[in-house]
Amino acid sequence: MDQWILGILGFVSAFLCLIGLLLVPVSANIEGDALNALKTNLADPNNVLQSWDPTLVNPCTWFHVTCNSENSVTRVDLGNANLSGQLVPQLGQLPNLQYLELYSNNISGRIPFELGNLTNLVSLDLYLNRLNGPIPDTLGKLQKLRFLRLNNNSLNGRIPMLLTTVISLQVLDLSNNNLTGPVPVNGSFSLFTPISFANNQLDILPAAPPPPISPTPPSSSGVGNSATGAIAGGVAAGAALLFAAPAILLAWWRRKKPQDHFFDVPAEEDPEVHLGQLKRFSLRELQVATDNFSNKNILGRGGFGKVYKGRLADGSLVAVKRLKEERTQRGELQFQTEVEMISMAVHRNLLRLLGFCMTATERLLVYPYMENGSVASRLRERPESEPPLDWPKRKRIALGSARGLAYLHDHCDPKIIHRDVKAANILLDEEFEAVVGDFGLAKLMDYKDTHVTTAVRGTIGHIAPEYLSTGKSSEKTDVFGYGVMLLELITGQRAFDLARLANDDDVMLLDWVKGLLKDKKYETLVDADLQGNYEEEEVEQLIRVALLCTGSSPMERPKMSEVVRMLEGDGLAERWEEWQKEEMVRQDYPAHHPHTDWIIADSTYNLRPDELSGPR
Repeated sequence: MDQWILGILGFVSAFLCLIGLLLVPVSANIEGDALNALKTNLADPNNVLQSWDPTLVNPCTWFHVTCNSENSVTRVDLGNANLSGQLVPQLGQLPNLQYLELYSNNISGRIPFELGNLTNLVSLDLYLNRLNGPIPDTLGKLQKLRFLRLNNNSLNGRIPMLLTTVISLQVLDLSNNNLTGPVPVNGSFSLFTPISFANNQLDILPAAPPPPISPTPPSSSGVGNSATGAIAGGVAAGAALLFAAPAILLAWWRRKKPQDHFFDVPAEEDPEVHLGQLKRFSLRELQVATDNFSNKNILGRGGFGKVYKGRLADGSLVAVKRLKEERTQRGELQFQTEVEMISMAVHRNLLRLLGFCMTATERLLVYPYMENGSVASRLRERPESEPPLDWPKRKRIALGSARGLAYLHDHCDPKIIHRDVKAANILLDEEFEAVVGDFGLAKLMDYKDTHVTTAVRGTIGHIAPEYLSTGKSSEKTDVFGYGVMLLELITGQRAFDLARLANDDDVMLLDWVKGLLKDKKYETLVDADLQGNYEEEEVEQLIRVALLCTGSSPMERPKMSEVVRMLEGDGLAERWEEWQKEEMVRQDYPAHHPHTDWIIADSTYNLRPDELSGPR
């Protein structure tokens, strides 16, 4: 009897184990199944989804998919991938997804209401597709959503009122659709201006009501009181004129006096002016925030001016950039236009412009404060008490900064050329995420010139040869600077360093690296601060990307969007093999005019001042 019972228990245990084994892969693979359903529903002419293998345990090894430490999908990045087809409701089965990027494709159909299940979603980018139907009101459940961009589709119906309850929403773009009905003005939508809703069939936003007019108190007595009031009024007017005369003379004298010194300009008391979602600060506000631009608050100095740390009245920390170029009255409108365009370039890997201040002689820009400084300061100026950047952080910085530059080049119309890409202009937020700074400033500082910029802006060691020769920039000059920045990340060295002469080495980082690679001195190349804690294969991959980016011919350098794909593991091997073959040909058959192959027309020639296709 006991043996029979034991047999039954053994059978039950084995059955339960079998059930468990069957359930585990299903549970672990549910996110892979969801993404595979998306792949099945999309046409992929460029084989971007080739690595999406449904037989794998989880999708964390797939290209364009990012996972957390628990092997759960946190990011799907399929922007600008030439995909067509429709979205699938299974996308709602990615519980830890934070970033869903499917912008600039040919995706049609409706937005699945199941996206409302993605409660950890921070950014939903579906712009520049062919989506139709209504905006699902379930998106109002995404209480962590900060970026919602659905512009340039064919969406119709009303804007869901539930979206106004998403208090975390910072960037909203619903422009260029077929939306109808009223524009909500309550909740988080009170932050957004008509530019977020442009080119729809929406009701016109109500104008702000005029200020109430104080009623005239009724006269309590007859003509006698009126006469008395007239006399009193005349006396008061005369007294006011007597006291106002010195103030009028003082104002006239100040206007005639040349305004040369920074603090001669009276603090502005104008009401707040908003350009889009950009705030206009008063000079007094920024003086107080930076302790009158005290030297102890200087964060850095650069080609565009000094940057000061400041604390606003609400307690938030900011970085205030005081532009150093001389200003003319005729440039004010152009300056405002350029500033507004810069402010609309919003991407998690771009430094967001919060506001500006403009006086007769001063221009100041206000940015969020980045507490971890720049990549350059972390590589070479960190205190002994702080740890160096580890290898995983450096890889994230490489990818994040590439994504930011790709956005400037591919999603701004016309494109924005940075012209000074270097480690000092890649900032780090509280999570060491790369944030590209100083973009757009090169154009902004040249607003007094013609549309063709002749002054070379940049830093020695980062300047592409064709830019140095012709003074004309293109997106490929940014790619060159990015490649040198990658070498800074790997080596910890400066792009130009006279100290290397002491060891008979090249002063240019690029030449120094090429020399070490030629002699196969890999251990000398990697930053000693890493103390050997890095993956040699990954270092080799980054070096290959850097060498592709710093080729002497801009025509042979990849686009930044291609760089992003290579860093994600897609296409680097093929591109490197092709590059090596070309290098062998060049060595066997050197060109008769080696310096003419990289002189190309400026991609920004005859373009209007940098502007974006729409609000970001």
